[in-house]
This record gives sequence, structure tokens and C-alpha cells, in this order.
Amino acid sequence: MNKLKQYLEDSRQMVDKELDRLLPKPVGLEESVCDAMRYSVFAGGKRIRPILLLAANKLCEGDSKQALPAACALEMVHTYSLIHDDLPAIDNGQLRRGKPTTHKKFNEAVAILAGDALLTLAFETLARCPEAFVAQLVYELATAAGTTGMIGGQVADIEWTGRGMEYPTLEFIHSHKTGALITAAIRMGAILAKADETALKSLTGYGRCLGLAFQIADDILDVESSSALTGKDSGADAALGKATYPRLFGVSESRQRCLGLIDQAKKHLADFGARADLLEGIADMVGNRTA
Repeated sequence: MNKLKQYLEDSRQMVDKELDRLLPKPVGLEESVCDAMRYSVFAGGKRIRPILLLAANKLCEGDSKQALPAACALEMVHTYSLIHDDLPAIDNGQLRRGKPTTHKKFNEAVAILAGDALLTLAFETLARCPEAFVAQLVYELATAAGTTGMIGGQVADIEWTGRGMEYPTLEFIHSHKTGALITAAIRMGAILAKADETALKSLTGYGRCLGLAFQIADDILDVESSSALTGKDSGADAALGKATYPRLFGVSESRQRCLGLIDQAKKHLADFGARADLLEGIADMVGNRTA
């Protein structure tokens, strides 16, 4: 196993162990919602967002144990967004990470509450970070997840489904709905390592390019891959008339745009030299996604 694969696996295991500790156990009258939270979080997933936070923290010579609660908070917010995305009122997804979506496994009401609970628990978890960082971390995650970030992108995605679109709208949707949380992961990791403004600016540029590239790759996979590979309903974007890069540019140009963004992301890391090998490797992995 090469260095990147080993780091990804070690980090994933570390995050999963901490998530297991932080998530409430399914007991008592609240058992169903706790069970749904755990089902959704542990249904699978590569833990890319928390791993990006930990990798940025490592690059800036931070303490991974100190950064771990923030990494877990990010994964909670990401999972909540998937639960709510899959609801009948939004995408009506049937599969997520190769398993029935939360509302299919439980019911719609429990799925809504499980998402709400994960979002709430995320900010409780951030409060466990060192006091000197809590306010800034809360700000970063809240702005990335709210109307100026993920929620803003989600509502634009809903309202532009089935309509004609222009590139600025498409870029807004992707950079907010997906890109904002990925950029926040990078920034939060750097903040926890007390990165200076120059480093933070470079890493922010990396995160923005990577976040947009990640969603373009996801758009391409929805066209080219099967549900068995992606773990979700393949072809759903086209069926719903979603705003996607392949719909506007075709698959070939979309792939070139994705790879161009990966190159841009890596250029933002130039000043870090060989120390940025993990983040460069993750960028290349995103550009070559098959699932």
C-alpha cells in the first residue's frame, strides 16, 4: 500500500472510531433517530472531507488529535445533507452508498430528524475543540453549510432543475452545494494548525478548485457509471433535469474542465513544496474518480 492509500485508510479508521464514540447509542425513547443517525453515518463513504481537514492540518504542522473533533463535525454535516438531499421532497433518492436511503430504511419523519440531529451534534462537537479556535471554526462551518454555502447551492439546484441554464448558474450551484464544505475542510484544518494568512490563502484556492472538480467528477460518474459502482441512483441527474456539467458541456469537455481544475488546485500548493504531497495526491484521486 503506497503512502497516500495508507494515509487515507489510517485517517478513515481514526475518524470512524471517533464518530462511533461521539454518536449517541440507540437506546431509550429516542432509539429510532439515534439508530438512523448511525445507519447514515456508517453506511459507507470515503470520509474525504474529514481527511482533507486532517491533511491540511498535517501540512501546516498541526496536531491531528486536536483536529479530530472538527473532522468528525464536518462528516456529520455532510451526512445530514445527504439524508435531506435524498428526501422525497428534494431528490427522492432510493440508494445512498449502496444501501437504501435513510427515509427508505426508516421513514421520512425519522430521516428528517436524523439529519437535524446530526447537524446539531456537529456544532456540539465543534465546541469540544480547543477554546481559542471554537468561534472561528463555528463561523467557517456555519457559513459553508448555510445560505452562503451548501444550502444556497442546494436551493439553486432545486429551483433550476428542469430549466435551461447558463454557466454562471451551474458554477454557483456546484461551488456552493459541494465546493463550500470542501473548502471549509481545508480552511478549518489550517486554522487549527495556526496557519498564517499566506498559507491560508493558498489552501483556500486549493479547496475551491478541488471542490468544483469533485462535483464535476460526480456529474460525469452519474452519466457513465452504474449504481453498483457509485452506490447511488445512476442517471438520476439526467432523469430529473439537473444542472450538471455534462448536460451543459458534454462528458468530454466536462472531464477536461475537471482535470484543468485539478491542475489549478495543485498549483496553489506550489509554495509548500514536497510537504504538500498528500493534498496533491488527493487532488489526483479526485480527478481520476471511478466511484
